[in-house]
Amino acid sequence: MGDGKGSPAVVGILIFGNVIILLSGLALFSETIWVNTDERYVYPILGVSGKDDVFAGAWIAIFTGFFFFLLGIFGIFALIKGSKTMLATYLILMLIVYIFECASCITSFTHRDYMVSNERLITQQMLKYYTNPSPEGVQLTSLWNRLMLEQNCCGVNGPQDWVSYTSTFSSKYSEDYAPWPLQCCVRDRNYLITNQAACTIGHQSYVRTNGCFDYIRTAVNNYAWGVSWFGFAILMWTFLVMGLTMYHYTTI
Repeated sequence: MGDGKGSPAVVGILIFGNVIILLSGLALFSETIWVNTDERYVYPILGVSGKDDVFAGAWIAIFTGFFFFLLGIFGIFALIKGSKTMLATYLILMLIVYIFECASCITSFTHRDYMVSNERLITQQMLKYYTNPSPEGVQLTSLWNRLMLEQNCCGVNGPQDWVSYTSTFSSKYSEDYAPWPLQCCVRDRNYLITNQAACTIGHQSYVRTNGCFDYIRTAVNNYAWGVSWFGFAILMWTFLVMGLTMYHYTTI
């Protein structure tokens, strides 16, 4: 330490604390990049509904994660040097990053709760936009076609969604042709429809009876938990490190 003041034990604990912060920041940075790549392909559902702040929170966390990494390194250097100026700078910058990370966590968590508990909203959105020629409709039609094929599901709650409510799809196609999208039909390993006639009349062996909502809910949960709860854990640890750093600042 620069002038020999302060406890070496406290310095050691703070260096360890900052190592955890920088590693956690790097992990948060990587994780939130993964969230924003939308590997599970659910962003259009959130985007069209205007409730895409799970991803907004992830964008904030990309930057806060990177700055946690940088400030962890800077904090270690400041502790080794024993510089009050550097420690004051560290605390001010860390407080700013801390506030932004709080915003990221709260944003992701609150909007996650709205989406995963509101399957009615997702159902209404699907019925309105599926096969709709608008830009939102094209995007959501592509998403639902992919989702129903890859996840072996049909609609939000099942094929009954398409016959129980009025939809853009039902206004374009008669029930005789297809009461639900052909993506709801059971297919073989080559993705060919096993029996279209049986699927059209609703034979349970040839139409997928489970909905896609569980997949959507799991995807949104995975994204939001990664951004919010991991972020909260970093914030709690950082709070302790900042508090001890303030104490150490007063002793040098």
